[in-house]
Amino acid sequence: MPGCANAGSTPPFPNTPTRIRNRARCGRAPAFDKGVYRLRNVVERCSNRLKQWRGIATRYCKTARSYQAAVTLAALLMWL
Repeated sequence: MPGCANAGSTPPFPNTPTRIRNRARCGRAPAFDKGVYRLRNVVERCSNRLKQWRGIATRYCKTARSYQAAVTLAALLMWL
């Protein structure tokens, strides 16, 4: 159906009455999955912490290889 890109998936965030109506119209389940939300939250927090590094947020690196190295270095320093 038009406007329903993820038909059949569960939303990773709480639903409003409008969303429930729209999902019913599209055929998607109006359920809330805590596990999916928890994993999505971890990924969002990690990406936001990486964006605190100026070189990663603004993408100063010219090549994909050096950008990947910068992301890896920042992730290792955050982990330590």
